[in-house]
Amino acid sequence: MSTPATVMYDWNTIDWRTLERSVFKLQKRIYQAAGRNDTTAVHQLQRLLIKSKAAAILAVRRVAQVNRGKHTAGVDGVASLTDTQKLDLAHEIMSNPLPPEAQPVRRVWIPKPGKDEKRPLGIPVMADRARQALAKMALEPEWEAKFEPNSYGFRPGRSCHDAIEAIFSAIQQAQKYVLDADIAKCFDRIDQKALLDKLGTFPMLRRAIKAWLKAGVMDGGKLFPVDEGTPQGGVISPLLANIALHGLETAVRDAFPHFKPPQQQKPHIRWKPQVIRYADDFVIIHPDLDALQRAKGIAAEWLKGMGLEMKPSKTRITHTLREIDGPPGFDFLGFNVRQYERGVNCCPVNGMRERLGFTPSIRPSMESQKRLLRKVRDILHRHRTASQTAIVYLLNPILNGWGNNFSAVVSKDIFHRMDHFIFWKLYAWASRRHSNKGRGWIVRKYWLRGPHGYSRFGAERKCRLVKLSDIPIERHVKVQGARSPFDGDAVYWSMRAGKHPDLRRSISGLIQKQQGLCTRCGMFFRPGDRMVKVSASWADIDTTPARMELVHDYCAWTPAVCDDNHCLFEEPDDGKLSRPVLKTSADGDVRA
Repeated sequence: MSTPATVMYDWNTIDWRTLERSVFKLQKRIYQAAGRNDTTAVHQLQRLLIKSKAAAILAVRRVAQVNRGKHTAGVDGVASLTDTQKLDLAHEIMSNPLPPEAQPVRRVWIPKPGKDEKRPLGIPVMADRARQALAKMALEPEWEAKFEPNSYGFRPGRSCHDAIEAIFSAIQQAQKYVLDADIAKCFDRIDQKALLDKLGTFPMLRRAIKAWLKAGVMDGGKLFPVDEGTPQGGVISPLLANIALHGLETAVRDAFPHFKPPQQQKPHIRWKPQVIRYADDFVIIHPDLDALQRAKGIAAEWLKGMGLEMKPSKTRITHTLREIDGPPGFDFLGFNVRQYERGVNCCPVNGMRERLGFTPSIRPSMESQKRLLRKVRDILHRHRTASQTAIVYLLNPILNGWGNNFSAVVSKDIFHRMDHFIFWKLYAWASRRHSNKGRGWIVRKYWLRGPHGYSRFGAERKCRLVKLSDIPIERHVKVQGARSPFDGDAVYWSMRAGKHPDLRRSISGLIQKQQGLCTRCGMFFRPGDRMVKVSASWADIDTTPARMELVHDYCAWTPAVCDDNHCLFEEPDDGKLSRPVLKTSADGDVRA
């Protein structure tokens, strides 16, 4: 890092709202210019943003204070920055925003959930992370104006629930064939030259991105050169992966006519396949098997142009209602999607008032259910001597996260089933502690009595275990078409954040009550922001719902606002299927 710069202000006195507004105005102009295909204006505005002092300071703040990986070190060993060091780094970036060289990334291997395989992460140094965040600020609005409407992964304002709702809309009116595909090692095999050519950006930004792609990997003290792929773990890597896969949906759909050929029955039926992609997972849906086989070939040929291919072990063609080389339906992002046969009096009708003979259904997949039960089992096994209160506080975030994630689909019967299994795991945990006591004594000691008997595991009324069956089912509303947070409709996006399935009802209620604004800094909650519930007054330790307010996590951690004893955090990502690329564990290492 360069010599400390002499500054006339302190990090904690910066007016963040003014900086955010200044940067967002530029991003909105970039988005609008890209929407009208004005490449010259896009590049001019991107240069202006990259040289902006506000953008440099916000980039440092994003990687050193806001991101979950802010305490993860690169090859230089720098794991965190003081306020003075953050200002010094910001001034270094102002003087040299995008140099044509970069330091190698540190290789970290993390296990994939529920598998023996490990996923490689590449952790850049803090300075490169800040510069990548700066480049992402400039590139993201441009590509948000170009991305296809059915691309949902690693994009602001979009989630796996939007992808699931798009799939439901595609299968609710007709039986269809589905190509469920996965791209093999997408991040590690992207053709770098093809990606740089596709970016089509100005020379300074192209050189910087090329330097990050070819910086090399430091693994076990040895430096390995990199000729393909983009390191999974960098700030800009998810955006680059989305840019690499942009065009797949258009290529597949443009190869088909708009309507069924005249020789086919029911020529009014639309004939174009539907392609729905979440990061490197995608499905292609079509009512005709031959057409789907053709679409598969088109997709495979298109992927070759980016140096990618479909993974054979995770790619199959299935049907939503009938058995074809396996059970009907498919699993996607932890959800099971299929149709069930129904009688003529129990099934919906289509737009032509014809009985469908089936009901579409999306539920938690069996693998997701097993993963939850494994987590509960592991926690109870590791904390065999812990108090009942500790068990409740350990399990509640996991159960809340898992339940909220699946609260937008048909999950009520599965919630009851999970509650039943969890009850017997808790009973086994309790009976092991009191092997000489009977069942009635154990139930009376560890379960609270309610109107229907002893049905709630807990020590007291304020320390009770979450029951999944108590979580209400509320349908998720899919994002509108190709809308983006950069379109400037702050009311739509802030209110939409309060209705996301991953949020607890208490959190979403506060967002709507506060009209989408943080009460500390006065800024709108944006997609991806981490939020914290705190007491309305610093001197007030009352944590009743009426006395709580919602703030950004970095606002809550300001010393004059909050401390460890007065903050109640939103549930972590353990029970969620869509999560950040990087996440720090309790011991400081990195996991996904």
